[in-house]
Amino acid sequence: MLVGMEWITQLPLWAILLGVILIIIIFWKLIKFAIKILIIILVFFLILIGLDLLGVFAWINQNILAHFL
Repeated sequence: MLVGMEWITQLPLWAILLGVILIIIIFWKLIKFAIKILIIILVFFLILIGLDLLGVFAWINQNILAHFL
């Protein structure tokens, strides 16, 4: 009877390599997803910074919100 971690030594080499490759692929997909989300957030904030530099939010505050408040 296999006790503890001894069952790992009974696995064939191809099964271990297949498991390692699957883990690497899943890890790579997670990293790609995180990078895409980071780029989307970065672009969003860069657009906000650009609009702020152009004075869009001040214009909205003066011309639109001031009439309602």
